[in-house]
Amino acid sequence: MDTQELKFERPGAIRVRMAPSPTGFFHIGSARTALFNYLFARNHQGVFVLRIEDTDKERSRPAYEDNIIESLKWLNIEPDEGPVTGGKHGPYRQSERKEIYAKYLKKLFEQDKAYYCFCSEEELEAQREYQLSTGRAPRYSGKCAGLSEQEIENSLKEKKSYIVRFRVPAKKVEFEDAIRGKLEIDASLTGDMVIAKSNGTPLYNFACIVDDFEMKITHVIRGEEHISNTPKQILLQKALGIPKVKYAHLPLILGSDKSKLSKRHGAASVLEYKEQGYLPETLLNFLAFLGWNPGTEKEVFSLNALIKEFSLERVQKSGAIFNVKRLDFLNGFYIRHKSIERLAQLCIPYLIQQGLVEPGFKESQFPPAYGGREITQTFKISQTKEDISFDMISKIVSIYQERLKKLSEIVELVDFFFVKELTYDKDLLKWNEMSDKELNVSLDRSNEILSKMKEEDFEQTKLTEIILQEAEKFGKKIKGTGDRGYLLWPLRVALTGKQSSASPFEIAEILGKEKTLKRIKHAKELLK
Repeated sequence: MDTQELKFERPGAIRVRMAPSPTGFFHIGSARTALFNYLFARNHQGVFVLRIEDTDKERSRPAYEDNIIESLKWLNIEPDEGPVTGGKHGPYRQSERKEIYAKYLKKLFEQDKAYYCFCSEEELEAQREYQLSTGRAPRYSGKCAGLSEQEIENSLKEKKSYIVRFRVPAKKVEFEDAIRGKLEIDASLTGDMVIAKSNGTPLYNFACIVDDFEMKITHVIRGEEHISNTPKQILLQKALGIPKVKYAHLPLILGSDKSKLSKRHGAASVLEYKEQGYLPETLLNFLAFLGWNPGTEKEVFSLNALIKEFSLERVQKSGAIFNVKRLDFLNGFYIRHKSIERLAQLCIPYLIQQGLVEPGFKESQFPPAYGGREITQTFKISQTKEDISFDMISKIVSIYQERLKKLSEIVELVDFFFVKELTYDKDLLKWNEMSDKELNVSLDRSNEILSKMKEEDFEQTKLTEIILQEAEKFGKKIKGTGDRGYLLWPLRVALTGKQSSASPFEIAEILGKEKTLKRIKHAKELLK
């Protein structure tokens, strides 16, 4: 295999890749990188490739790979080629590409651009500590760079442990970054780098450039922490006669204190955000603004709009602040724009998970939230075993649509609808320092008003009209003011057991006359 055999004419189509290691859950930084690659590819009618860099056998896990694939699927940025979708440039797992790497490694040996290093880990660590103690940056001394063929042969016969190093030329490497402009790094400062282990397992920089070439990648868009790897990869490309790709290094994602985003800032994996009740469209919109600016005042973008507007020219160099308040604002916005039916479908799994309702299932195709089975239109309230329809759950969800910032919040907001008997401190019933006597009178008045109403009149408009009129009269009677709170607050707390909630009119309509009166009676019993 000579240099000519390695060259190819790059096609016009742009090809980008996301190459995560399955050594942990797919986190927010990786999701941002995947999104920017996806948007760039789609904007140019290109191809988005997923490559799994699983050469770290000790830390790589199939579960982490599954997490990566599921995260991308949930975000709706699925790859055109990858371990699941396949493609003509596979395999798409590095662990399945050993023969390919061996071919390129052989070429480097043939050209004396790679060599065996038999230095022990103890030797290398001692050398590193010495260099640090003298104020120098750690780099390999080159001890094994000049070994004779006989010395190498003897060491191999003795089965000495070794690694493979690439001879790094003492030169400065310049490259054009699509975001940062021209960059120059002195490669000689790194020393001869390790590119493979004795078992043939390639290390990151070597495997990366081989895969990018073989998969016909045209643009490498990745985090700025990889800038130091770029000159090493360019030198390897040159040594193998591989054309350079175009590079773009995305800015760091920073916490509110402007340090690199970490768990202490609340950083979580993508599917943890899903579990917390964030919507995929929220996360995509939020991630897009972590380093990119559309150049307008517009802040809310659909995925299609992002594809249309995205360009690397509008990606900033400076770090992007991860603002949780903005994330919550965006999620609330998208929740408010959901149809009630769809919002109920999204909220029901949380009600089931927390044991508030029990679903009925029948085998069929249905959204994944229900485990691939279709949910029947009737549920059961877990505590009472009463039937409750999907329409009724939708109605319950609808009165809190404006308040929700995360889907998971629905449980705490609506749990009182699904319990047999409320538990709360009787003092919560009191409005504005009411006495027990005044509170008792207030509850009696609510009971009297609602008892006289017909069941068919238990709807929000009628309830609001009647109760508001009576509430103003009651306020004047009990305190000499028209403060409606003296009637409305005890009634609302009696129905919900909560400090804050939707209005008593909305809640009474859903509970119905019988349950509403039962809850007022229960509140009165707390006063005894």
